[in-house]
Order: sequence, then structure tokens, then C-alpha cells
Amino acid sequence: MDRFGDLDVFAHVVTAKSMSAAGRQLNLSPAVISKRIRRLEERLGVRLLQRTTRQLSLTEAGQGFYERVVSVLSSIEDAEAWVASGAGQARGTLRVSAPTSFGRLHIAPHLKPFLDAHPQVTVDLILSDAFVDIVGEGFDLAVRIADLQDSSLVAKRLAPNHRVLCATPGYLAANGTPGSIEDLARHTLIAHNADHWRLDGPGGPVSVRVNGPLRTNSSEVVREALLAGLGIALRSTWDVGPELKSGALQRVLPEYSVGKRVAVYAVYPSRRHMEQKVRAFVDYLGELYGATPYWDEGLGL
Repeated sequence: MDRFGDLDVFAHVVTAKSMSAAGRQLNLSPAVISKRIRRLEERLGVRLLQRTTRQLSLTEAGQGFYERVVSVLSSIEDAEAWVASGAGQARGTLRVSAPTSFGRLHIAPHLKPFLDAHPQVTVDLILSDAFVDIVGEGFDLAVRIADLQDSSLVAKRLAPNHRVLCATPGYLAANGTPGSIEDLARHTLIAHNADHWRLDGPGGPVSVRVNGPLRTNSSEVVREALLAGLGIALRSTWDVGPELKSGALQRVLPEYSVGKRVAVYAVYPSRRHMEQKVRAFVDYLGELYGATPYWDEGLGL
């Protein structure tokens, strides 16, 4: 019995959200796909997928099983790719998507060492705060700052993403420093594309309503308004680390933060036949940032 093959079929069905689409990817008929999924469920003694005439969805057991299957298959593909690409050389155009501010601050300044080490690679870096369709838009990989626990793509964690409440000393001197999470309701809060902040605190998760005189879709506008003393903002330390270290910004309610599952990830479609240029860049960023990235040094997080 091809146990690993059944796992691969299951993973393709979940990713494609269709047995027919998975069959086309694997060059198998829908009947064969259905039979192998049924065989897998019978062997496990549990239903993995809920089937209707219009869609497939994971059961609770199926979701947990899928997360573990993806990890197993990724490890196998990684081992095979490591052997296959060991003698390969990074070459060609590397198309990368990244958030605008993060790409400007923490990717662009570090491209020269990577390109010097890989002279046959050309980087096409596209900056956008939208989540692009990596496969559909022809990207080799994307750098994303999010909670990707449920992503169907391969996601490698590059660095933590600490987000802190902060304001200028001038704003706090004029308006007072909040002593409790409830005090935020009496302050000007600045955010982009959000009407609530979901924070973790000493008493557990809390939701804070954001109501202020500024609405924007730009993270950089929020940053500039924050530095101008307009109010309190929730910012990533990779964005405001220098200002926190210099005293231009001060932390507010430091016992509250965003959940630790939000992190900086490199996201790509699959480890199968992973090109050396992608592997080289992902490894480079992972080593550059690490578990304690340079932007968090000296912040006492």
C-alpha cells in the first residue's frame, strides 16, 4: 500500500479544494482520487473531508491531520530537494513580493551581499501591502507578516514580529499616559485598515476599538502621524525600533502586545523541485534576521 502516496493525494485535494483539480495536478482521474481518499479514511477510521456537490471542507480531525501531513511531506521534499540541488548554482530572475515598508527597510538594504554571493541571480522585488496570488502572479516567493498557521502554502518563519503600543513624549505629556487598557478609550488611536486592535494582556485577549480623526490605508501614513504626535499607534518593532531606542517614541502599556503567532514568513508554493535561487534567498533572510532580529536588539522585549 502506497501510504505516502495517499498522504500526497490528500494534501493536493485540500490545497486544490477539489478532487477534479487535484486529479489534474497528479494526472489521476477523479475516481482514483476519491478511492484513495476513501482508503485513507478507512485506514485511519475517521472522516477527513466533508463532501457536498459544490465543495469540500475539512473536518476537525481532517484539519489536524492535514497540518501534520504538510509538515511530513515538506520534510521529505526538503530532503529530496537538498540532495537534488546540492551541486546546483543559484541563477535566473528571482521574483519576490514583500510589504512596502518592510521591503524598503529590511530587504532592500541587504540585497547587495546576497547579489554579490550569487552573481547569476537577478532580484525582481515588488513591494505591496496586498497579499498577492503567488502562483497566479508568477512570484517565486513572498515575504509576509501575518499569522500563517492555516496557510496551504509552504511558510518558513524568518523572524518574530513584535508589535507595541507607542506614542511621542510630547503627545503623552499633553494627554497623559494611559494606566490601563480602558484608558485608551480617552486617547487618539491611529491605525490603518483596522477598526479594532486585538491584544494579549495579563488577563487574556482584549479587543480595543480604534476611533480617531485619521483614516488611511497606508501604514507609512500612520507612522508619520505617530511621529508627528497625533496619537497612540500599534507598531512593529522592525518599523519603529530606532525611535524607541532614541526616545523619540515611548512604549505605552507594555504588558499588552499582539499574539506571538504573527511573524515574518517566507512563503512559497512548494518545496518540490525548489529552485536553488529561492532556497538561497530564503536561507539568506533566515540567517540575516533569526530568532532575535537585529531591529529588536536593545529593546528589552
